[in-house]
Amino acid sequence: MDKKSKAFLYKYLNAFSPTGFESEGQKIWLDYVKPYTDDYFVDTYGTAVAVVNPKAEYKVVIEAHADEIAWYVNYIDDNGYIFVIRNGGSDHQIAPSMRVVLHGDKGKVQGVFGWPAIHVRSGEKEIAPSLKNIFVDVGASSKAEVEKMGIHVGTVITFQDELMELGKDYITGRALDNRMGGFMIAEVARRLSENKKKLPFGLYVVNAVQEEIGLRGAQMIAERISPDLAIITDVTHDTQSPMYNKKKSGDLKCGNGPVLSYAPAVQNNVRDMLIDVANKKKIDFQRQASSRSTGTDTDAFAYSNSGVASALISLPLKYMHTTVETVSKKDVEGVIKLMYEFVLKVKKGQDFRYLK
Repeated sequence: MDKKSKAFLYKYLNAFSPTGFESEGQKIWLDYVKPYTDDYFVDTYGTAVAVVNPKAEYKVVIEAHADEIAWYVNYIDDNGYIFVIRNGGSDHQIAPSMRVVLHGDKGKVQGVFGWPAIHVRSGEKEIAPSLKNIFVDVGASSKAEVEKMGIHVGTVITFQDELMELGKDYITGRALDNRMGGFMIAEVARRLSENKKKLPFGLYVVNAVQEEIGLRGAQMIAERISPDLAIITDVTHDTQSPMYNKKKSGDLKCGNGPVLSYAPAVQNNVRDMLIDVANKKKIDFQRQASSRSTGTDTDAFAYSNSGVASALISLPLKYMHTTVETVSKKDVEGVIKLMYEFVLKVKKGQDFRYLK
């Protein structure tokens, strides 16, 4: 990773991009990727798309999602304490003592998830964090004081933790799910441009919004683009750390390469082509099976329009939906290289149907 890529990575991942409020991160992403593509557009809800060869009939998508889990202000009591509901799959058990940012009408406000001391929680039954009892403190003593800060019901809240390196091989922070995907697809576009590769089709580099609440951004943009082929990248669970069940979640490990999925939404011929590219280019990869949906934007693209040939490349990740999500630098490079090499192998008008 060169200095330019690293600077983009840190700027983009440290930005705030909660579901439904992704604009801050999307602007950073677009500013980086636009020089490497021919055109771009943004849809009504904020999905950003950079395009190579926009006039080509055959359309290939590489996609990630831009949004991070967050909270909404749901109730402010008379003493200025703020109670919340989820925006996406936020974990209430990790909230106590976390620092947060409230994105109010008058700008960003610092806050904390407060929590009573252990001395007063001890007893026959320990009090556990839940959506009924976690609360945010912004240093106000009344509801009126909170409201003067520009905070109201519906104000969105994000955790404050930023990106850092963990040892020499890992990157950790909040929102690697899935802004790391946005970084990787941007790097694919950059390498194609800098290596002066000419594609015989239109390449749509898609950073979709609102994945965390039901793949909504991907659903909208898939209908608009109507691609012929879609390669999705997201994260999946590293199952080696304590408390994971490999019999349930599979045997996946950070550092062992990108993960290729077997699932009804994953088109077998596309996945097999990815495997062939990985083998020929000596890119380590792992396999994962999903009994029904993949739970990623792959499902939205695959079942859009009349059906889009789609496949999923996942990045192994530790501690999903926490502020210490962790990935291997080696795997990040593996995903970028696999997507790049795959795109170069796609032919104009390539037909992935099972029966012809």
